[in-house]
Amino acid sequence: MKTLPWTSHDLEFLPDNGKRYEIIDGELYVSDPYLWEHQLISAELGMLLNIWSKQAGRGVANIAPGLIFDNYNDVVPDVIWISRERLATALHSDGMLHSAPELAIEVLLPGHKNEYRDREIKLKLYSRQGVLEYWVVNWQERSIEIYQREQGLLALNRKLYTGDVLESLLLPGFSCLLSQLFRKVSRER
Repeated sequence: MKTLPWTSHDLEFLPDNGKRYEIIDGELYVSDPYLWEHQLISAELGMLLNIWSKQAGRGVANIAPGLIFDNYNDVVPDVIWISRERLATALHSDGMLHSAPELAIEVLLPGHKNEYRDREIKLKLYSRQGVLEYWVVNWQERSIEIYQREQGLLALNRKLYTGDVLESLLLPGFSCLLSQLFRKVSRER
């Protein structure tokens, strides 16, 4: 295996085997193929954000977009929401975003390594790059951690559970009852 640092260019030589390859601070992270629940929650959030976006006329959500901050930070968030203004400068001719969206969402995959990457490593990366809000969705626990920018950094603002309503100052008028978001997810796994 290659030694550090990994670069965006190195990703071109990795196998197309269904795994997600990401580089954060020059380190390669590999995720196994996604679980049904992971994809279901990602798609549902993307759909809900796009419905709100069409009504509000303020931006767009996308599922698993390429996000290249620099040669050593090349990631694929599960869902993002980006305003029309940011999109105009962030989307380059390669079809990738090259600056931060306002909202990044990661849906946790089971396992300590996956949770550590999303709760620690990606949190720090998104914080440094200017993401305004970061949601970490735990479909197994049926909860969402909301991180918001405070004093220049993303910090945990609140944690929501099944009976709560997901709302955001970033997205005025957007709301989602978590029990509805998690309704199709099996309790057994």
